[in-house]
Amino acid sequence: MPKEPVYKVIFQNGNQMFEVFARQIYQSDMWGFIEVEEFVFGERSQIVVDPSEEKLKNEFNGVKRSYIPLQAIIRIDEVDKEGSGRISDAPASAGNVASFPFAGTPGGEE
Repeated sequence: MPKEPVYKVIFQNGNQMFEVFARQIYQSDMWGFIEVEEFVFGERSQIVVDPSEEKLKNEFNGVKRSYIPLQAIIRIDEVDKEGSGRISDAPASAGNVASFPFAGTPGGEE
């Protein structure tokens, strides 16, 4: 039986970067969103607890499915095995201005 794939999803939420691992990701029926299901967190086999991963577990505690806007996705990778998820501060950018996503070409020209 083939091993079920694991995906690493990196996305921005406000001024934080989230790195989560999940078994199911797909384009949502809600336009402009990616659905992430079956979150995977690292095993607690170590005595040392990563506070970033604990914060992530608390953030997604009880979440069955998460809808992430396409423009927030930084990267999605299929990986061999899950790792430690984390929340970190987003890198400082040149101000707080972001481009607005649009369909088509600028100015409505075809």
